[in-house]
Amino acid sequence: MSVAAGTSISYYRIISRIGKGGMGEVYLAEDTRLGRKVALKILPPQFTNEADRLRRFEQEARAVSALNHPNIITIFEVGRANDTNFIVTEFIEGLTLRQRMMAGRLSLRDTLKIAIQIASALSAAHAVGIVHRDIKPENVMLRPDGYVKVLDFGLVKLTEPLPTSSGMDEDSDTQILSTDPSIVMGTPHYMSPEQARGLHIDARADIFSLGVVLYEMVAGRTPYEGTTPSDIIASILHREPPLLARFSRDVPDELERIATKSLRKDREERYQTAKDIGIDLKNLRQRMAFEEIRERSISPDAGYEVSAIKNSRETVVDLERSSFNSGAMPSGMHSMSSAEYIITEIRKRKKAVLITLVAIFAAAIGLTFLSTGFSLFSRNRAAVESVAVLPIINESGDNTTDYLADGMTETLIKNLSQLPKLKVMSKISVLRYKNGDIDPRQVGRELNVQAVLSGRIVKRGDGVEISIELADAREGTRIWGEQYTRKFSDMMVLQEEILRGVSQNIRLNLNSEESKRLEAYQLYLMGRNSWNKRRADDVRRGLDYFQQAIQKNPQYAPAYAGLADSYNLLAVYGTMPPKEAFPKAKAAAEKALSLDESLAEAHTSLGFVKSRYDWDWDGAEAEFRRAIDLNPNYSLARQWYANFLVSVGRTQEAIEESRESQKRDPLSLMANAQMGWIYYFANQPKEGMAVCQKAIEMDPNFFSARRYYGLLYELTGQYSQAIEQFEKGRELSGNSPVMTAALGHAYAVAGRTKDAERMLNELLEISKAKSVSSYDIAIIYTGLGDTAKAFEYLEKAYDERNEYLSYMKSDPRFAPLRSDPRFQDILRRIGLG
Repeated sequence: MSVAAGTSISYYRIISRIGKGGMGEVYLAEDTRLGRKVALKILPPQFTNEADRLRRFEQEARAVSALNHPNIITIFEVGRANDTNFIVTEFIEGLTLRQRMMAGRLSLRDTLKIAIQIASALSAAHAVGIVHRDIKPENVMLRPDGYVKVLDFGLVKLTEPLPTSSGMDEDSDTQILSTDPSIVMGTPHYMSPEQARGLHIDARADIFSLGVVLYEMVAGRTPYEGTTPSDIIASILHREPPLLARFSRDVPDELERIATKSLRKDREERYQTAKDIGIDLKNLRQRMAFEEIRERSISPDAGYEVSAIKNSRETVVDLERSSFNSGAMPSGMHSMSSAEYIITEIRKRKKAVLITLVAIFAAAIGLTFLSTGFSLFSRNRAAVESVAVLPIINESGDNTTDYLADGMTETLIKNLSQLPKLKVMSKISVLRYKNGDIDPRQVGRELNVQAVLSGRIVKRGDGVEISIELADAREGTRIWGEQYTRKFSDMMVLQEEILRGVSQNIRLNLNSEESKRLEAYQLYLMGRNSWNKRRADDVRRGLDYFQQAIQKNPQYAPAYAGLADSYNLLAVYGTMPPKEAFPKAKAAAEKALSLDESLAEAHTSLGFVKSRYDWDWDGAEAEFRRAIDLNPNYSLARQWYANFLVSVGRTQEAIEESRESQKRDPLSLMANAQMGWIYYFANQPKEGMAVCQKAIEMDPNFFSARRYYGLLYELTGQYSQAIEQFEKGRELSGNSPVMTAALGHAYAVAGRTKDAERMLNELLEISKAKSVSSYDIAIIYTGLGDTAKAFEYLEKAYDERNEYLSYMKSDPRFAPLRSDPRFQDILRRIGLG
């Protein structure tokens, strides 16, 4: 019930109601003791009628208030008067972020300013153990002076159920949500996957919510959509958002990366601290600010001095705000001229502002020198048209890292050779420089190249540190360099980053069409990076990149091959019906071949369709052999050819091809894990476990390696270890049907019948709404010993033209069915009888 104006609550006189939310009504009030305006929130009785709950909240409110952070609303009091519980905070004039977004799309500059300040607020709160739990535009206020205030820290805690376990530490909130997984707190569009599932949450839940807000500010819509809260939660748990580039052409690649990383479903893959995302956002904004200074300083429409001063003023304001000083920005600044502003600020802030201004002007002058005076020097240097990639040096002293260094070298040579107007020396020609300390001028003379790319790698725990340097071989000077610290699982992404760095610094003289081809190639690499992760949501993201590459260059054949492979895998993982996915894959592969008949990637894609869907075994082998002849180093051709060989019973040949696949792409997680799959069919569990363990060491989150590892354990009767791998893999894959089936079968053969039936029922229930492989269902029925049902679903799999039927002849899980004439009849119909 609303409180009338003029009513007094404790020392506060109500002026007017200014808002209402799920946790109470908010009023503008006057603090009669201090004569100041405040915001007073009256808490609903159902949230505060339990003394223990209110005590907990008061503790957190005091902790938040003690932060005294400029981007966190200040809590003055948590009180009670006449059975009314209330919170008093500072009154903030301005708009909520929601109101601002409704007024029109935010600029990229404003988006970054806001996101940086939210990150700073979260970083401060997380440092003292406070998690917000409900970051959303309604809880972010924008002051007219540009400051951001985050509201309602800790209020969501009032709505959470109290712990019921007597063993619960009453001063800890870490288990509150997990006491009843059916209760989901927060605002659906903005909650993290773990929050949506009612699991334990930590600071990384706030980072996910910040990622949603960042995405919405750029795209004008939330990343996860749905008509009901349940639909939205399902989207958060199982789908990847569209790329930001779909909604705005001006989105920098770095912002796309930041948003994607903050929205990772696995919190271990997200930013681990709000400070980290804040640093990346600041770096991006500073880069954009200085690029703008540079562009304006050389603009033909404005003099250098005026442009530089104007941009310096804006950058100073940005830097002051991003440093989160507690003082308000100077009033009336928007009406000042540039000169008045600078003079006023120097008088007010004296030394600090003078130093800042000097730094900004120096940067502006330096950038101008780089773009004008220094460019006189750079124009004297001809554009780089040839480069040698020297073997990456392994400095870790660990021989097992050699494969990583060699693989990185080969991939860089391959990727750079795709750049237009750039000659790249072959690997054979640079092998003589392995492990040597070489002068780039010497390499330039001996190989007749204009630039030399060198690198060093050191193993650091579960990742590596890589230093890359591009040198001018004519003068021996450094053109560009960078140092990266990455996990093994990020190696493919790293290669794309290095490619971008090199291509931006060798000053290729490209015309418009060549530039589009380069952009298409970079999008293609990004697509392959996503595709290689093998999760359905990543495959769809890769498909999106391939489509963008085709938009940039409709004649770019590899992008069509990437499109084909995306549809191939969507059928493999049961997220798209085979009769829908494979025809699309075939059409894309044939389109690629119409553009470039010599493209090994397209022949590989077509071979996959012919073996897994058409059951054209001779045609499939011809395509795979053609691909290998065209490009012996294309690892995927050998990998999928190995799968084909297993299907037709040529197991030893499959092992040899799988080894070749791994040898030619040692950085590929799938090429490594795939060998475990082949050893599984060959009944060589010891060898298979070794390669799966290696793949898991490279990336513990790669679910395919977990799947193969589990199958190998199951093969040896080690069911508990198999179940452990399947359970982990199922979680990592987002409960994919193929992992659910593997786990269900393992439960069945281990005697855990009820667990197996639970997995089976889950697949049957999902199949009512979307595509689920009947082959997967048949696997569980086989483990349960229900032969009739197993054959019923194998027949359905045949009608679906399920791609896994190609493994039916060799799959050890179907051993109990092999003597049945019905089994042999299906093999005959698919050409394997």
